[in-house]
Amino acid sequence: MGYMIGIDVGTSGVKTLVVSETGEIVTQATAEYPLYHPKAGWAEQDPEDWWQGTLATLKQVAQNLGPKAAEVKAIGLSGQMHGSVFLDKSGNVLRPAILWCDVRTAEQCRYITEKAGGREQLISHTSNPALEGFTAPKIVWLQQNEPETYRQVDKVLLPKDYVRYRLTGEIFTEMSDAAGTVLLDVTNRRWSEAVLNALDISPAIMPEVKEATDVCGTLTAAAAEATGLPAGIPVAGGGADNACGATGAGIVRAGRVLSSIGSSGVILVHTDKPQTDPEGKVHTFNHAIPNKWYVMGVIMAAGLSLKWFRDNFAHMEKQMESLTGTDAYDLMSQQAAQTPPGAEGLIFLPYLNGERTPHADAFARGVFFGINPRHNRGHMIRSVMEGVVYALRDSVEIIRGMGIPVEQVRAIGGGAKSPLWRQMQADIMQLEVATLNVDEGPAFGAALLAGVAAGIYESVEEAAENTVRITHTTEPNTALTGLYDDYYQLFRSLYPALKDRFREAARLEG
Repeated sequence: MGYMIGIDVGTSGVKTLVVSETGEIVTQATAEYPLYHPKAGWAEQDPEDWWQGTLATLKQVAQNLGPKAAEVKAIGLSGQMHGSVFLDKSGNVLRPAILWCDVRTAEQCRYITEKAGGREQLISHTSNPALEGFTAPKIVWLQQNEPETYRQVDKVLLPKDYVRYRLTGEIFTEMSDAAGTVLLDVTNRRWSEAVLNALDISPAIMPEVKEATDVCGTLTAAAAEATGLPAGIPVAGGGADNACGATGAGIVRAGRVLSSIGSSGVILVHTDKPQTDPEGKVHTFNHAIPNKWYVMGVIMAAGLSLKWFRDNFAHMEKQMESLTGTDAYDLMSQQAAQTPPGAEGLIFLPYLNGERTPHADAFARGVFFGINPRHNRGHMIRSVMEGVVYALRDSVEIIRGMGIPVEQVRAIGGGAKSPLWRQMQADIMQLEVATLNVDEGPAFGAALLAGVAAGIYESVEEAAENTVRITHTTEPNTALTGLYDDYYQLFRSLYPALKDRFREAARLEG
């Protein structure tokens, strides 16, 4: 029996899993680290924190394995997308990493779009528009705002690729993470010379691009000594967090859709060929499966919307949680379940942090629409949960409009743990919603990719089919189809009516 290790370098912390060849979680460990906001709209982390968190979790799982640590066959990495790590010629980090949730680069996005020949031309080169969270705007920001630092840049790495560099001494990236830079020709699977040249970015600072299942180095003696693992373990290319999350949920064939409700929300569908939304409302990225792709929509405040309501308005539920041990979210869900579908006309726009899909509008804000004297806390909770699913349906509708088959939703994250949220997804999207035997997120997918790199499985598809199983399905209530379609159309009409008002409110906020 061999073991695979999956490491997910997330925004709040690192999670490390040890997985058996049959998909059982043998042991795991997590370590948290800080997120810094030196200015409004900025979000940065110290790559050294990722490295120390990775060392700590690897050391913990190695201790938990004991003598069986010698049976670890491969390590795979996943990580938060888009973050930029700038290295000098000696491999030293030049400044804190700028993260996916950093929104300082609005001006750089406009600059990139203009230099690339306009939005349509940029999408034709990279399959995606320039958005504040992506990597290219961060590189351009450094060019324009910290030119002395930029002149020292020898390589730009993504978060998980920096951790692999520390584990192996090798510098690479792979297709699924490179796709989120807006510098990769997603269709032809190589850096876009046209965009790099237009932005005066030297191709030499971009790492060589490998496949997720390629071996991209082995564990060095120093890293082995620091972790307690054997030296020489192969380390796979791994993948972006969404690609690894999809792999770990078995989104490896056409028709399967990932619905992830965490802090943000993701709708992701597998495709066998690159398919691009000409308006750029959804993203087209390379999958962690060689020569496969995925189309993805992202909403910025999914579970975050419900957390915001809990933290600010659910003081009674939080007090009950401390007294009885019953989760405050479960108590909130009970109130929502007692409220009729549609929340009797109360609609919530979950745009607390602006919105990505389909509006790409950093000025959008959250809204309760239609409040009347009948509405109570249960109505508000239900409207928040339904509003998140309406926003996810926006992505489903765009993907359907592209002619991509959408047959079964596989739910992960907080949306998978809540029976009410699962039923809402089934009813509002009118799709079967499946839950799985594993919900360990990107770290599990990273472990499967490591297994392919080590030859434990012949393909990513085989790895997923051998380890991921459906444990429950939620069928849509067809009696609610008309009701939810009507409410969804009303939901869709609100953003266009409020778009200019959002900008005016932002101006007044200063």
